[in-house]
Amino acid sequence: MANKTTLYILWVNDNPITAEDMVFMYSINSLIHGWWEKVTLIVWGATAKLVVEDKNIQKKIKEAQDAGVHITACKACADQLGVTNDLEELNIEVKYWGQPLTEILKGGGVLLTI
Repeated sequence: MANKTTLYILWVNDNPITAEDMVFMYSINSLIHGWWEKVTLIVWGATAKLVVEDKNIQKKIKEAQDAGVHITACKACADQLGVTNDLEELNIEVKYWGQPLTEILKGGGVLLTI
């Protein structure tokens, strides 16, 4: 049975406006207002590069972490983009996400893709 109290956000859109006005707004407010018990934000693809290059996005990352959002990144993507160490320095967990993502999908978990 799927866990319906945890939200996973798969963030693949590297548009900073979308990041600020959807990804971070919703993930932070979800915890502040109790809409979800847990929120995990998965940084995937080009968003890994955006995170390490954009200081404003880094501020949003910190704000989300402070609100309790678990932020993690795809290791394969981060390695390919050469940003693994940079992400880890921002206190972002970096791990291989292929299998865990498949488990979320097969298990009926709640996944929002942006």
